[in-house]
Amino acid sequence: MAAVQDGPTEPESAKEIKTETLNDATGNHTAAVGGVLSTSPVATTSVGTPKPSPLVGTDDQQTLLAVLQFLRKNKLIESVDTLRREAGLAEDADDSQTAEGGATGVGAGVNLGAESGDASLFSRVSGATAAPSTTIAPAPPKGGEDQPDVNVVLSAYSQQGDPALYQVYYSGLKNFIESVLDCHRAELSQVFYPLFVHMYLELVYNNHENEAKAFFEKFSGDQECYYQDDLRVLSGLTKKEHMKGNETLLDFRTSKFVLRISRDSYQLLKRHLQERQNNQIWNIIQEHLYIDIFDGMPRSKSQIDSMSGSLAGEAKREANKAKVFYGLLKEPEIEVPLDDEDEEGENEEGKPKKKKPKKDSMGSKSKKQDPNAPQQNRIPLPELKDSDKLDKIMNMKEATKRIRLGPDALPSICFYSFLNAYQGLTAVDFTDDSSLIAGGFADSTVRVWSVTPKKLRGVKSAADLSLIDKESDDVLERIMDEKTASESKILYGHSGPVYGISFSPDRNYLLSCSEDGTVRLWSLQTFTCLVGYKGHNYPVWDTQFSPYGYYFVSGGHDRVARLWATDHYQPLRMFAGHLADITCTRFHPNSNYVATGSADRTIRLWDILTGNCVRIFTGHKGPIHSLAFSPNGKFLASGATDGRVLLWDIGHGLMIGELKGHTDTVYALKFSRDGEILASGSMDNTVRLWDSVKAFDDIETDDFTTATGHIHLPENSQELLLGTYMTKSTPVIHLHFTRRNLLLAAGAYNP
Repeated sequence: MAAVQDGPTEPESAKEIKTETLNDATGNHTAAVGGVLSTSPVATTSVGTPKPSPLVGTDDQQTLLAVLQFLRKNKLIESVDTLRREAGLAEDADDSQTAEGGATGVGAGVNLGAESGDASLFSRVSGATAAPSTTIAPAPPKGGEDQPDVNVVLSAYSQQGDPALYQVYYSGLKNFIESVLDCHRAELSQVFYPLFVHMYLELVYNNHENEAKAFFEKFSGDQECYYQDDLRVLSGLTKKEHMKGNETLLDFRTSKFVLRISRDSYQLLKRHLQERQNNQIWNIIQEHLYIDIFDGMPRSKSQIDSMSGSLAGEAKREANKAKVFYGLLKEPEIEVPLDDEDEEGENEEGKPKKKKPKKDSMGSKSKKQDPNAPQQNRIPLPELKDSDKLDKIMNMKEATKRIRLGPDALPSICFYSFLNAYQGLTAVDFTDDSSLIAGGFADSTVRVWSVTPKKLRGVKSAADLSLIDKESDDVLERIMDEKTASESKILYGHSGPVYGISFSPDRNYLLSCSEDGTVRLWSLQTFTCLVGYKGHNYPVWDTQFSPYGYYFVSGGHDRVARLWATDHYQPLRMFAGHLADITCTRFHPNSNYVATGSADRTIRLWDILTGNCVRIFTGHKGPIHSLAFSPNGKFLASGATDGRVLLWDIGHGLMIGELKGHTDTVYALKFSRDGEILASGSMDNTVRLWDSVKAFDDIETDDFTTATGHIHLPENSQELLLGTYMTKSTPVIHLHFTRRNLLLAAGAYNP
């Protein structure tokens, strides 16, 4: 039987335990590192529930021995014993035959930490003397030592049938699926793409080049349009030599393609294949597909299309069932003193007006504890400094003057165009108070501008600082050197294009990440580089500070996101599971979760305490380039190269909306300060405003049958679109709402 969830229970052959183990160990490596996994969960994951017969074939036995050797190498003795017992291997069988197996390197990046206990890594964050523990980085399947043993990965493509019959098998299944009832046809059609890929690879692996070419030409046109990019890569694999070290191939081999099919449709397919004794296709379904069976009505074509498109199919239903604490943390209580403006307002009878909004805007939010919020001390957060408290007070005062947005009150948009940006603008960020703007450039520089009349100044030299009276009230002003005042500063240090930048919430630091594989932390007091964080071996595409500062996240070409703390030179957590580059990263407003968007066309939500992946969202048809959480933490918006903006309910783990309108990559997303408006910026040179309140209110998530994953998306993009604003010829690469809800946008003019 295939790896079928909720399916009929039948005895399973030893072949399944091989693929289950390989997939858990190598493909779906959703467990993150950071020393949080004890050995006991791994034992259950590796073995699972199958009870194979003790009669194991030679090929299967070699694969089992390879897995045993890998587990022993990682000191997972309990897993070794359990797997050996379940597979019916003798005590010394694996020792005596490992040489024959030749499978020492199974597994593209399995992440296991030495420590156990959820908070073990964070406990050392608070202690200054504790040294960071070593974590095992998952190696990307690139080549050289990092590459898993390709022969083992490809061994499943051993010759299983007459190459001339592959077209007959596939055509037979195609004719059967096209002849079934309409209600089943859409669901069973999902099988076409993964079957096509694996049958083609099987032909190529066994050196049947002409048959493989004919098979590809005949059936590649039948596949869904959103798989065209993958098929283009596949068409280049025409010889067995091409397959070794190919990332796309390793993705298909090491992760099972997930299909969600109703029980009735599945029984139809199974009966057909058994009657025809079509072992070729049945073997591929068992080996390479994970069929997630649900009870109930089959899904329609539109429902399936809305969730399809990712590199490895849909997410398994259990992947989105973990509890997520999406509520906001309780705000610290800070008294807001009356300033001069308030006192002057007494003469104009403005005093009562001032008080009311103060109560509404911050008071009601901070006093009550959100039932869906995590505990305040779930992860250690930095203590508020006096300067942070002053900034919060300023924020509260600004909030009293904030404009209430809505369909009848759209925000003004201020666009910052970078003219003559011959250096190649690649990333932009604004500080929270909108006083500074920074740009990352392809010439490896980072430039910072002051948007206010206040100029940027550096700190005086050490000799001059020694002359200053340290006890004076304005010591912070005195240490600044007026001679260095300028409207902009250039930061040199990277040795490749800068792809992502992020200001710290307190405006003292700036992060930048680059093609050179490093993330740099810059001081905005001295305008120098303080630390270079080296952990990624390949280009880093994005980085972002936590809303509370101190922590930051980075993601890049190595498919692994890393969580860092500014005072640790090694990552605290490594989030591995994506099958392609991580293109964008975002912190949840409560700082307990990180969202990552990837070129594998999925979005994952990671719990930074445990390191686990708690949500997988599929539905985009192209690489994801922008993410934005709603201010209340309940929803997530994502934008991709397919020009669509998708809305997700984090608590239920469901897609709840699709906003169509952009004609090119959606590169920037931002919610207004109170979440009433969602702004999206695209490479099509437009900013669009959407009514997010209506989008979320129209959907009653309680009505969703999450058990079957049925989703009825309303076709209401045009109703939700509040406005489209075009630039002359400037792609929009960043959006930011000021504290008073003025929308700032930025991009480089492209003449």
